[in-house]
Amino acid sequence: MFLEIVTPEAIIFQSEVSTVAVPGINGAFQMLDNHAPIVSLLNSGIIRVKGDAISIAKEYSEKFIKEGDEYQLSINSGTIEMNANKIIILAD
Repeated sequence: MFLEIVTPEAIIFQSEVSTVAVPGINGAFQMLDNHAPIVSLLNSGIIRVKGDAISIAKEYSEKFIKEGDEYQLSINSGTIEMNANKIIILAD
């Protein structure tokens, strides 16, 4: 599945991923390949992303923490939409 993370400054992440875990307003949840369509608000917390060939543009790599095969991004709030195996996160 394809993930795009957009902040007020720029699109900071665009890559194929295998899993995405987010801090939803009703609790954390995870999405895998071909997940059902969903739209949700996000609380402050950490977005966790895993994938085999993740690439992050050099100018945004300092925003992410890498732990093993997982990339983490701290957010204050946001919105997530998954549809047709593409995830868009609007993060603050």
